[in-house]
Amino acid sequence: MHFLKWARLIPGARFVIGVPYLWLVLFFVAPFLILVRISVTDMGNGVDPFAPLLTAADGVWHILLKYHNYLSIVGEPGDDGVMVWGQTIYIEAYITSVKYAFWTTVLCLFIGYPFAYFIARAKASLQPALLMLVMLPFWTSFLLRVYAWKGILADQGVLNNLLMWAGITSEPIQMLYTDVSMLVGMTYVYCPFMILPLYANLTKMDFRLLEAAHDLGASPWHAFWLITVPLSKAGIIAGSMLVFIPSVGEFVIPSLLGGAENLMIGRVVWDEMFSSNNWPRASALAIVMILFILIPMAIYNRYSDASNAPKEA
Repeated sequence: MHFLKWARLIPGARFVIGVPYLWLVLFFVAPFLILVRISVTDMGNGVDPFAPLLTAADGVWHILLKYHNYLSIVGEPGDDGVMVWGQTIYIEAYITSVKYAFWTTVLCLFIGYPFAYFIARAKASLQPALLMLVMLPFWTSFLLRVYAWKGILADQGVLNNLLMWAGITSEPIQMLYTDVSMLVGMTYVYCPFMILPLYANLTKMDFRLLEAAHDLGASPWHAFWLITVPLSKAGIIAGSMLVFIPSVGEFVIPSLLGGAENLMIGRVVWDEMFSSNNWPRASALAIVMILFILIPMAIYNRYSDASNAPKEA
C-alpha cells in the first residue's frame, strides 16, 4: 500500500522508465560495485573479503587498496624473483575462453542462419510452430540438456553404439571430454540465441528485392550475398553478441563436456572463489572478464548508433 501511495506521486512516464533503471542498479551496478570493492581487499590471514578499506590511526585515515590482485593476473614472479609478464594461467584461460566463444559463435551463425531464414520464408501460419520448436529445449533444465550430451557422446553412448552397429568403427571413439564435445554442447545450447534475433531481422526483410535481383539476372547465391546478408547484418551482430558474451564466461558446459586441458575463465573464477577461497582475486578476474565483454558491446552500440543516425542528403 505504501508503494502504491508513493507511485501515485510519480508521473507515469517516469515510473515506467524508472523501473528498468532500478532493475539495472539493483542487479548490475550494485553487484558490480561489490565486486570492485572485494577485488581491492587484502584478505590477509583473516580471510575476510569485506575487511574495511579505511582505517584510522593516530588521527590519520589510511586507505588500503590491494591492486596486486590485478597485477597477479598478468604477471607472476619467476624462479629468480623477477616478475614475468603475460605468461600466467589466467591469461591462458582468458585466451582459451575467447577462442571457444569465437568458434561457438561461428558455428551458431552457420547453423542458425539457415534455420532463421527458413522460418522467415515459411508460411505465416507455420512460423509460430517452428519458433516453438526452437524454444522447446528451454522447457527442459539447462543442466539436464548438457547431461544428455554426456549420454550421447560417451564411449558407451548412443553415438558410438550407432557407429559400431553400422560398421563404421570397430571400437568406441573418444568424443567426450574433448574440444569437439565442448563445442557441440555450447553450440547446441546457444544456437537459439542466434536464431531468434536473426529471425526477427529476416522476417522484416522485403523479399521482393530477391525477386527483383533474379529478374535482373542474379543467381540465387549472388542475390543472397548482395541483398540478404547486408540487410540481415543487424541480426547477425545481435545474435553474435548474444552467443559470444555468455560463451566467454561459460562454466557448466566446459566442466561437464570439456577435457581437463580446456581451462576456461569461468572454471578459474570458480576455483579461486570456492577452492582457494581467494575472493579478491576471483573478483578481479570477474571484473577483467566483464571489461572484455564490454568492449564488443561498446563496438556494437557504436555501430548501431552510426547505422541509425540520419544520413545527410
